Amino acid sequence: MHNLERTFAIIKPDAVLADYSDDILNMIEENGFDILAVRPHHWTREQAEQFYAIHKNRPFFGELVDFMISGPLVMLVLEKENAVAAWRDLMGATNPDEAAAGTIRNLYGANIGHNATHGSDSLENAKIEIGQFFPELV
Repeated sequence: MHNLERTFAIIKPDAVLADYSDDILNMIEENGFDILAVRPHHWTREQAEQFYAIHKNRPFFGELVDFMISGPLVMLVLEKENAVAAWRDLMGATNPDEAAAGTIRNLYGANIGHNATHGSDSLENAKIEIGQFFPELV
């Protein structure tokens, strides 16, 4: 039995501005993901605040929102067996200094705040996040 899942991913503004998008997209495909949707976008403050609403009471919320609206990003819907866990493994630890060698954040992340990518942390949140930007793919 196959456990085909979809997950939501973002190539964050730091990685887009550093011209790493194509490298990251290649890594995604090389790791067996099907890319169901790719949407370059520049978030509004409202979109970023809505997306990260779960963190609104955390001290880093304002800085996170400012960063996510600082430049273009690329939103993705990925599909693969156990996609949520597989994407999180490929991204690596949130802090690039702790990310395993060869992971996206190890290769392309600068620091914990500018760590190149986002990925849903659960299947439930993947559905919510995909629904926010790609309702036709939920």
